Amino acid sequence: MGLARIVTDLQVAADMIPGAKPTPIPGMSDDVSEVIGYALWLLILAGVGGAAFGVYKLAVVDKSRNGGGSEPFKWMGGGVAAIILSSSLIAILNNIAA
Repeated sequence: MGLARIVTDLQVAADMIPGAKPTPIPGMSDDVSEVIGYALWLLILAGVGGAAFGVYKLAVVDKSRNGGGSEPFKWMGGGVAAIILSSSLIAILNNIAA
């Protein structure tokens, strides 16, 4: 893999991530509002990563009787919970700001 290929892959990945321009919250400093907005977007990305890791673990889990088959569902559930939590917080903050 050449350096040009890595740069191209990073540009494609950056184009797929939605722009996180947070809505300013009245009465809050612009810097604090921006940091909270980016933190919520990072929480969404972490949730997606957790859910994807759960799907991966489900694909490679030991299928025997003592394989611990509930662990992938814990990862997927945690990822989905993070996505729902951050999405609802974004909606609440946007309603406050509007």
